[in-house]
Amino acid sequence: MGHAGDVTSEKPLSNDALTVSASWAHLRKASVGRLAVVVQGQPDLFPVNFLVDHGTVVFRTATGTKLDASVGRPVAFEADGYEPATGEAWSVVVKGMAREVQELDEVIAALELPLVPWHSARKPRILRIEPESISGRRFKVRADRPSAARPHTAPE
Repeated sequence: MGHAGDVTSEKPLSNDALTVSASWAHLRKASVGRLAVVVQGQPDLFPVNFLVDHGTVVFRTATGTKLDASVGRPVAFEADGYEPATGEAWSVVVKGMAREVQELDEVIAALELPLVPWHSARKPRILRIEPESISGRRFKVRADRPSAARPHTAPE
């Protein structure tokens, strides 16, 4: 433990790298991320709405490709954002193992989280990514870019 990218390390990798704590703080601000998995030998991405819960990333899904390609396998998860007040963009990547929440007490606790699928399809399965590493970066968005080309944020 304690090496770059380690979940417990607080040393940034470079001037624009985020500490582990700052990476988690940024991740908590986001509501949508991308789950990266391997499907039939090829990388694939799935957008998911999620929450950070006790140092893990939690999301819901249905039976299918996302579930099959995730459970018990290494995955990557990425979320990013833009902060207009500071003109900074950020990106956080979590790498770890995905597991399905199945123990009764953990299922009950997870069902109490304010995590609701955005569309009407049932998402009865709850997955948790247990991180092996988390890394984040932030950078100033170029001031000379036209405002239409700057990242947009969802209204609060």
